[in-house]
Amino acid sequence: MSIGCIIFIVAALGWHIGMYGMFKKAGIEGWKAFIPFYNTWCMVQKMELKWYWFVVQFIPIAGQFITIWITIKFVEHFGRFGFWHHAATVLLPFLYFPYLGFSANEKYAGVAVVRNYKKSGWREWIDAAAFAVVAATLIRTFVFEAYVIPTPSMEKTLLVNDYLFVSKSAYGPRLPNTPLALPFIHNSIGQTGMKSYVEWLHIPYIRWFASPINRNDIVVFNFPTNDTLINNPDFGSQTTYYQEIRNEMRQGRLNAQQARDAVWDQYGSQIITRPVDKRENFIKRCVGIPGDTIQVVNGKLMVNGQPQTLFPQSERYYKLQVPPNVIPDHDLLIGMGIDIRESQGDLQALDNAGLYRVNITNEEKANLKLPKDYILSDYLIDYTDPFYRSDELYPYYDSSKHWTVDNFGPLGVPKKGAIIPLTADNVIRYQRCIEVYESNTLESKEGKYFINGKEASTYTFKMDYFWLMGDNRHNSLDSRYWGFVPEDHVVGKASLIWFSWEGGPRWKRIFRMIH
Repeated sequence: MSIGCIIFIVAALGWHIGMYGMFKKAGIEGWKAFIPFYNTWCMVQKMELKWYWFVVQFIPIAGQFITIWITIKFVEHFGRFGFWHHAATVLLPFLYFPYLGFSANEKYAGVAVVRNYKKSGWREWIDAAAFAVVAATLIRTFVFEAYVIPTPSMEKTLLVNDYLFVSKSAYGPRLPNTPLALPFIHNSIGQTGMKSYVEWLHIPYIRWFASPINRNDIVVFNFPTNDTLINNPDFGSQTTYYQEIRNEMRQGRLNAQQARDAVWDQYGSQIITRPVDKRENFIKRCVGIPGDTIQVVNGKLMVNGQPQTLFPQSERYYKLQVPPNVIPDHDLLIGMGIDIRESQGDLQALDNAGLYRVNITNEEKANLKLPKDYILSDYLIDYTDPFYRSDELYPYYDSSKHWTVDNFGPLGVPKKGAIIPLTADNVIRYQRCIEVYESNTLESKEGKYFINGKEASTYTFKMDYFWLMGDNRHNSLDSRYWGFVPEDHVVGKASLIWFSWEGGPRWKRIFRMIH
């Protein structure tokens, strides 16, 4: 177990044990302090606050500091209003709460003491809100952060509108590169496009109590190729500068430098850059750790030559052949054991002869109940498929390579300290790691390579890298398209689904651990 995890566990225990004692003093049954959210409901009731303060805790981001504000108010009901008492509530609750809960010198004073306190109402609100914002910012930076699943790339392990807690302590908290920023705003202010941070103060990559990422962890990370974007309303943040260069090369038959010049001529004033911690957050499964060799063979993931575990809820496309004149409907598919949602493209006719494409999980495939004359077979993407262009796949070989999402690699994952020879093939594969992620210049002159102006025949990596893929293997924009994730881009580990919504709460998914 990492030091970060131990600190988190000790802090959480201290908070709850202290709150147990405080509840007892307040005349609330102590066991209620250990139940998430119910404990704050008990505080709201005891303090005679309006019921809606409990409800607004469930608002993503804002709810975090509302919870902290409620605990600050609860401390005030012990007659503790001063600056240092608020500071201890925010910064050291795992020590301060046990003191309030078990010290013979501390008593629960109740609502009357708060009402008789002389500080003006607006001053009290400002003080409590300021401490709550500070506490929530520290928690989001160093302990955990709320995250919502925006796309189906991890289905059905994670679903769209699953609300997660992402543990920052699992791999060690990372110091922000841009510490001066507006709280609770990731990179831009609403629709204005204005940056929510300043870059003149920049902290290099530092991670406290670093712990390794394990193979098959579900990881939240900063999207690596979001370092340079075209701030064009027609594109949004989904089209990167690099993607547009490849489009120019493909459409105009230009070389790389000509394509860069064309993109700058057209979009120069709209091109923006972002520091690592302000790039968009993505979530995928880490299938390759430093030193691994990744390969996909006929749709099956191989790591170091070994086939990998098929996660029960991992999805992919299959071909379903049905008898002539039969159109599969929802009831038929449910009877076969397939949870289909046509609105998300899970079922698509491929021809007029009863051949369909279905997107199903490994668990559904294992338990499939196929009627007579129904045949399920693998659906493999080849390089002629116009939707899965081979020249869109990392590391963007020319058409002679013919890598596809279902037949990809082999490709080695860089490890800190590993040495590679500088060959034409390795330069194509690792140039971005060398130049962008590790801040070197790499030039080729007369068949020789130069790093930072010096001739070199090898390169030694400065960081560890990871290979990440979505569980919905045919509907995932993952490392097969944009490459490696450097260690300094790792945000944290997806740990818990605390809420889920699809036309109403998905009750079975609430408070489910993530595997």
